Amino acid sequence: MTVTPREQQRSREERLVELVDEQGRTVGRSSVHDAHSDGGILHRAFSVMLIDDRDRVLLQQRSSAKLRFPTRWTNTCCGHPWPGEPVATAARARLREELGVEVAELSDAGAFVYRAPDAEQGYVEHEYDHVLIGRFEGEPGAVDPSEVRALRWEPLTEVLAAVAEGGREDFTPWFPQVAGATRAFIARR
Repeated sequence: MTVTPREQQRSREERLVELVDEQGRTVGRSSVHDAHSDGGILHRAFSVMLIDDRDRVLLQQRSSAKLRFPTRWTNTCCGHPWPGEPVATAARARLREELGVEVAELSDAGAFVYRAPDAEQGYVEHEYDHVLIGRFEGEPGAVDPSEVRALRWEPLTEVLAAVAEGGREDFTPWFPQVAGATRAFIARR
């Protein structure tokens, strides 16, 4: 029996996430589904941005099967660590699962809290989002179509200009903050 991308997304909703307070301290656990329903419950998440030696960023267009913000462009990948799992460990696993990419090191570029309702889908993102930056050259290997619709390398300066010029509707709500954290990270090198 073949499992559809939408069915894969729904099964992922049963996974557990770590609930946190505004300072990122653990306060409990919940299913992914419950954390994104009924107004959203603040939980730990991560957003990975891969950059190459020319300061281009690898952007992902979310699959149409995604339950929140489908087909929007965003950072390279994102997800939720299991309760108690180190964020970087979860992020490296997600890169392998979604993109077939191995990254030895991910650098912490900060964290932020956001809340974003997806009125079309009926869910809410309310996350304490850790931004992780990694170096990567080339193209991803095995891309998971239940997660990813398309990929593209883009100069970060052009991405930031597109967001500033009103292109926010093309991107996920958390993406401008991830892109800003990426710019600050590159500037500190």
